[in-house]
Amino acid sequence: MVAQARELRPMLAANAAIVERERRLTDDNVDALDRLGLFKLMAPKRWGGQEATLGTVLRVGAELAKGCASTAWVQVIGAGSAWMASLLPDRGQEEIFASGAPRVCGVIMPNATAIRRDGGYVINGRWSWASGCLHASWAALAIPLRDNRDAPAGLGLAFVPLAQLKIEETWFMAGMRGTGSNTLAGNDILVPDHRILPLDVCLKGDYPATKHSGALSDRRAFVPSLALSLTGPILGAAEAMLEIARDGAHKRGISYTHYERQTDSQVVHHQLAEATLKLQGAWLYAERAADDIERHARAGRRMDYLSRARIRAECGYVGKLVREVVNQIISICGAGSFAESNVLQRHWRDINVATRHPHLSAATNLEIYGHALLGIPGNIDPGV
Repeated sequence: MVAQARELRPMLAANAAIVERERRLTDDNVDALDRLGLFKLMAPKRWGGQEATLGTVLRVGAELAKGCASTAWVQVIGAGSAWMASLLPDRGQEEIFASGAPRVCGVIMPNATAIRRDGGYVINGRWSWASGCLHASWAALAIPLRDNRDAPAGLGLAFVPLAQLKIEETWFMAGMRGTGSNTLAGNDILVPDHRILPLDVCLKGDYPATKHSGALSDRRAFVPSLALSLTGPILGAAEAMLEIARDGAHKRGISYTHYERQTDSQVVHHQLAEATLKLQGAWLYAERAADDIERHARAGRRMDYLSRARIRAECGYVGKLVREVVNQIISICGAGSFAESNVLQRHWRDINVATRHPHLSAATNLEIYGHALLGIPGNIDPGV
């Protein structure tokens, strides 16, 4: 699957300017992802998914991002959202996956109301940012839950057919322009209980399905898996930038110096070496986290809070390292990197937007991990 993703790079790169201009993926890009089953990369085989390891998920996202980071981001969000659908109660899984090859987008930040009705909830709200919604058939939307006494009961994900929602064009950003991460709006939508995934239960590793369960993907830690999957596209886009910098060093001089080639400059040698080591270090953090999640899933063990907090911190730290790498690369390559025709500036913008995703926020994630290291109860984000 990694090799197949790698083969898409020339086509994705050729379409990247169109994707950015139109603020959505081209039909060719979407069809290619569908053909290879990459929207169901994380879904279990019982529903026609690839049931790929998280290491493969990282590498597929990275290879796609070398051609187009927006395409890689939509693929990763779609794969993660389809995986969440495979954790629903049995009837919910049947309803969504029996429709064929669903494409799912998801927003875990709640901005909604939910009123309990017999057998479900009536929901109203607006959900941003729904990456991939322009190509999706279902949406997973965060809502507040209530218990039988009508008391708050944490958050849930309500799976709603996209036909019942309105897409509001709100995604006008400096980077990741092609993800179509617009706002979804819905009014008085009835969502049955079997299409609601209770997040508090998921965080404990107790997924509600009974009949449709048992795959390795059904035992993975919830937030660590989703957060980690987002690092693949930023790592791949940074690798593409590093390739360009290395190749260009043999041809490009340094203005206002006697260096006709950057390869003659010890400063450039140092900068490239440091950027390469930082990026390799970021990969090591990501791959270790993937291995840890998989090892716990294979053993059927719930990942403890300290480990989950560490992986959350590692995801943020990967984002921090990658930003440092790409800023160093863009400085090596000079002001010409910011020409509209230069692919470097697009990768740079995409990475700087993507690494501001809440799951990749170094400051927040390091504070969560610091609390865990000191044995202090987490009080920032319950989603760990």
